[in-house]
Amino acid sequence: MAGTTPSGIPVPVVVDPGTHPGSDPGRPAEFPFTRGIFADGFRGRLWTFRQYSGFGSPEESNERYRFLLENGQTGLSVALDLPTQCGYDPVDPMSGPEIGKVGVSLSNLSEMEILFQGIDLGAISTSFTINGTAAIIYAMYIACADKQGVPRSKLTGTIQNDILKEYVARGTWIFPVRPSMRLIADTILFSNDVTPRFNPISIAGAHVRDAGSTAVEEMAYTLANALAYVDELLARGGDATKFSKRLSFFFYVHMDLFEEVAKFRAGRRIWARLLRERYGIEDPKALHFRFGVVCGGSSLTAPQPYNNIVRVAVETLAAVMGGAQSIFTCAFDEAFQIPTEFSAEIALRTQQIVAYESGVGRSVDPLGGSYLTEHLTDRMEEEILKVMAEIDAYGGVEKTIEEGWLQMRLAERARDRKAKIDSGETVVVGQNFFRREEDAGSMGELFRLDPQLSKRVLEKYHALLDRRDNAEAERTLRRLRDAAAKDRENVMPYLVDCCHAYATVGEMVRELKAEWGEFQEPIRL
Repeated sequence: MAGTTPSGIPVPVVVDPGTHPGSDPGRPAEFPFTRGIFADGFRGRLWTFRQYSGFGSPEESNERYRFLLENGQTGLSVALDLPTQCGYDPVDPMSGPEIGKVGVSLSNLSEMEILFQGIDLGAISTSFTINGTAAIIYAMYIACADKQGVPRSKLTGTIQNDILKEYVARGTWIFPVRPSMRLIADTILFSNDVTPRFNPISIAGAHVRDAGSTAVEEMAYTLANALAYVDELLARGGDATKFSKRLSFFFYVHMDLFEEVAKFRAGRRIWARLLRERYGIEDPKALHFRFGVVCGGSSLTAPQPYNNIVRVAVETLAAVMGGAQSIFTCAFDEAFQIPTEFSAEIALRTQQIVAYESGVGRSVDPLGGSYLTEHLTDRMEEEILKVMAEIDAYGGVEKTIEEGWLQMRLAERARDRKAKIDSGETVVVGQNFFRREEDAGSMGELFRLDPQLSKRVLEKYHALLDRRDNAEAERTLRRLRDAAAKDRENVMPYLVDCCHAYATVGEMVRELKAEWGEFQEPIRL
């Protein structure tokens, strides 16, 4: 067995007072929050149980949400298809092959009303994994709540809204870096006043991790991005103590249990210290490192997919012992398809078994004080700060993105990770070790999208254009473009008006592109 964690941190055969003299990790809910942000951990309240879900049409996704809620899920997590994520309407030639494929098709308020039909938005927390069009989807959610008669102040949930990691890891960017940063500041400042219980950003290391980074780099890049957002908000005149209370984070949990727990413990205290030392924030609640996680992602395998049930269980244990506030558990078949009801239920039951049967949540930070845990937490903190210093020395995270340095760094890490799996240096059970000839045929139940999906989505889209007040839609779109042309005008109220007028995602993106342009991928050789 390797003598280092996947991030390359050496692990002594035995960690004791001789190898780790010990540092006092403090108590939960006390600065710098190494052991957690709540004094009673999960004794007072369990984490939010979510399943990342959404596919096909809003009707189909609504049915899946109701199924999950009936089976004990406590929060929704909406997956959106690529056209919606990239700002295209279903009629765009770019959309055709991707309508409803990796998430639900959601081009306008009418579709969102169907998506949440029979679901009280004032009683459920909803998370949207959306970035390039996050402000539009957030505006649509507000408009949907208005239609339901739910006060905006009651809305809880999160939009991911982290565009910096999109430039690096996923690619669903639309606008250049500067106007994208402005748009994110608009959503946060607007939300602080209008939806004060809603998280207007979830700064996401998750996709950077799945794209190839180590656990150390995942946390370092995420914290560097977070500081860039804080600086942008301060430049806009934001109150750091106020907006910091609504900043949240999002990570993947991979398979090295102790490294993952140490990652979260180190991240909590680095964030608290940075906010206090760099920005002078003293309010303890504003120093809280609030985060959700996905257990699964690229750690799952298509060969021998039932092994993934065990992987997700281990990762869920790491998430709970690391103190996550929200947990998504991937279904065992997500390595190759949209989950079936059967696999989604097993993923949800995994969380429930850990929560109600394992006892792991009875004590706060149950691994705290372990020589190994404290040793790894200290080493993780040192390595995270080194990577962050490297980014600062280059000129900051925005410069690393605009010049392609960070993208290249991540590509190199992904190549290294694959090489280690291909060579057998990294063991993946059922993929490169302990394989069987019949593994290729062991996929289990297959999920199939309705072959008439695209036709039905397009029919509904055209019907919407026929019945809406097109003059009102055009008026709100013109006002949106005028607002976008003014440097300090917050565009969020105009986006909400557009949604109420049933303007579409593609129409709103068109107006913003006309003023801001599009991001051009830098090329590094």
